[in-house]
Amino acid sequence: MSYLIGVDLGTSGTKTVLFDPAGQPLASATVEYPMYQPQNGWAEQDPNDWWNAVARTIKNVVEESGVDNADIAGVGLSGQMHSLVMLDEAGKVLRKAILWCDQRTAKECEEITEKVGRERLIEITANPALTGFTASKILWVRNNEPEIYAKCRHILLAKDYVRYMLTGEFATEVSDASGMQLLDVPNRCWSDEVLEKLDIDKSMLGKVYESPEVTGYITAEASKLTGLKEGTPVVGGAGDNAAASVGTGVVVDGKAFTTIGTSGVVYAHSSKIAIDPKGRVHTFCCAVPGCWHVMGVTLGAGLSLTWFRDNFCNEEKLTAEGMGVDPYYLMDKQAERVPIGSNRLVYLPYIMGERTPHLDPDCRGVFFGLSAIHTKYDMLRSVMEGVTFSQRDSVEILREMGLTINEMMACGGGGSSPLWRQMLADTFNCDVKTVKSKEGPALGVALLAGVGAGIYESVEKACEAVIETNPPQSPIPGNPEKYEKVYQVYHALYPSLKENYKQLASI
Repeated sequence: MSYLIGVDLGTSGTKTVLFDPAGQPLASATVEYPMYQPQNGWAEQDPNDWWNAVARTIKNVVEESGVDNADIAGVGLSGQMHSLVMLDEAGKVLRKAILWCDQRTAKECEEITEKVGRERLIEITANPALTGFTASKILWVRNNEPEIYAKCRHILLAKDYVRYMLTGEFATEVSDASGMQLLDVPNRCWSDEVLEKLDIDKSMLGKVYESPEVTGYITAEASKLTGLKEGTPVVGGAGDNAAASVGTGVVVDGKAFTTIGTSGVVYAHSSKIAIDPKGRVHTFCCAVPGCWHVMGVTLGAGLSLTWFRDNFCNEEKLTAEGMGVDPYYLMDKQAERVPIGSNRLVYLPYIMGERTPHLDPDCRGVFFGLSAIHTKYDMLRSVMEGVTFSQRDSVEILREMGLTINEMMACGGGGSSPLWRQMLADTFNCDVKTVKSKEGPALGVALLAGVGAGIYESVEKACEAVIETNPPQSPIPGNPEKYEKVYQVYHALYPSLKENYKQLASI
């Protein structure tokens, strides 16, 4: 029997899972590591921490499972996107990696827009210049740490640094490279035009592969540290959301997923390139060769509910502790008692600013319609509804771009809530499902490794063979119409408040 390993390199830690060909996890290990914030708005990590975590977790799952390492057919890598890793000529790390959530590069984003042109940048990279993306980080180092930039010979993303340590190869793949703002996304290759205008040496970038392609093989040195057999293939893998799409079976047109974690994501598969000229959503190459995905991001999704829990739900937290249940379970039960529309109370979830569809760092959260009749449970339900409406904003943009959504998968902490899933089904007016596996990105990249190793014929066939879903939650007759009335109020509020947000930020 052939086994597969999926490595998911997150911001808080790395999780590695060993799977059998049916997608069943046999062993799992997680190692956490710190994030450094030397200044307000900065976020960095040590790439050596990533590598140590990957080596330890792979070694742990190989030993725990008792599987002969000769039977491990391949390794897939997933990870946090956009991070900047810089290596010198000898392959040594020059500085801590600058992460996806780092916000230091506003001036560099202006520089990119000026040099490439906003419209041309979106045409080529499918996105406007954003502080989270890698290109602006490269320019920041060049502008502020010229001595380090002068020594730089290799630029890698987080998971691709791990690939280098495993295989000795400098390589990336299309889904993760799409988030660097250096890739020609429609043509799935580095953009000579962008690189030339930004004066970035193309030789510093790794070779670009499709996600299921073999990019290298485990070296003798990596074999000693991980317990993997020398020569085991390592495939391209995928960025975290592209990997999650494979792990949930969202690999054909008409399928999408909604993630309600700290932030919220609406992700739709597309066999044709679709770019929003206004730059409201992100278009990236996806893990299925020759296909793309379009993604909207809400910054304060699950974070809104966490904020509400920590500030207003101490009773529920204490009761839940006594009952041995999650506080969110009790909060769901209380929110269920409140009617659709939260008794005419509308919440805007902009507590961290917003990304989709309003690229506005100044907007802030709002309870609109608050009156003396309202209780904290009306507010609780309005928070859940407001987050759902923010996801609906992304869905409307995707539909405007010609993408069809017939089936929505629900992921993340919010996806485990039956009430929240029903809100999604009613608000989107489509079926909402969950997958039986909880492994998400790790399973996704393990399946990509299976394709690269020849176990599965294609990514689509791999998902057909492995991904199982639970029964769907369908829209309840009459509910979509009720939510629609409230959504139209929600949708009109941001334009009305936009100038007020700017005034508030200037105080």
